[in-house]
Amino acid sequence: MLNETLGKALNEQMNFEFYSAHVYLSLAAYCSGESWDGFANFFIVQAEEERFHAMKMYKYLNDRGRRAELAGMDTPSNQQASILDAFEQAFEHEKIVTKRIYNLSDLAMNDREHATIQFLKWFIDEQVEEEAMFDSIIHKLKRIDKDSNAFFMLDAEFALRSFTPPAL
Repeated sequence: MLNETLGKALNEQMNFEFYSAHVYLSLAAYCSGESWDGFANFFIVQAEEERFHAMKMYKYLNDRGRRAELAGMDTPSNQQASILDAFEQAFEHEKIVTKRIYNLSDLAMNDREHATIQFLKWFIDEQVEEEAMFDSIIHKLKRIDKDSNAFFMLDAEFALRSFTPPAL
């Protein structure tokens, strides 16, 4: 069974993952409001991934004898100035998630909680992918700048994005 400190921290992260889904839905709403449906789809899919992450933690907590406790969440920013700004906000959010996962990993290592260390490795690998993805998209958006054809092409590409969750 997880100790109190680590169990509480994992539960807080589970709730933060649910909050992350909320952040991405807010970004999707901005994109939809600007008629960028492909970009909106990108963020809706990202929200689905974040809910999957939260449920992965939910299951782990329960598997380790801790009850997952849901909490309320803050209101995400609803202020985006552009598509680029939306992706920059997402990238900054992912950096916060990474820091939180690293802190969890440090707690698990300090407790020599090997099962949790192994569990969190998946999240660490996921964060490397998430940050690299957002960094790459931001570079593309900056490169295409005001080229409307390139924006339409990227919007069309993101309209095809989907998420099929693996088994928990």
